[in-house]
Amino acid sequence: MDARFKNFLKVNLDLERGYEMTGDLRPTLLSFSDSYVELIRTEFEQIMSDDSFGPAEYERLTDIEFPDRETLQVYLRAMYDYLFNDAPEQPIPPG
Repeated sequence: MDARFKNFLKVNLDLERGYEMTGDLRPTLLSFSDSYVELIRTEFEQIMSDDSFGPAEYERLTDIEFPDRETLQVYLRAMYDYLFNDAPEQPIPPG
């Protein structure tokens, strides 16, 4: 996993900011260079397809707990759709 992606998760989707629904995350991401946006897209695709990436790994990066891999996958897919496929709202992690 690329260090810049880890940093993206830690800074933008951690326990403190992961529950903020300001609508700023997508525009903020898209304001960066195309190569950075593509890196974030590719890394999201990688963790969604990686069977070894689960709730424990996500929690180590963000301090947000997920009850199981399926719930995490639903959240990651929704976040991906929000960031890259124009889903209307940023998803909220389980609380």
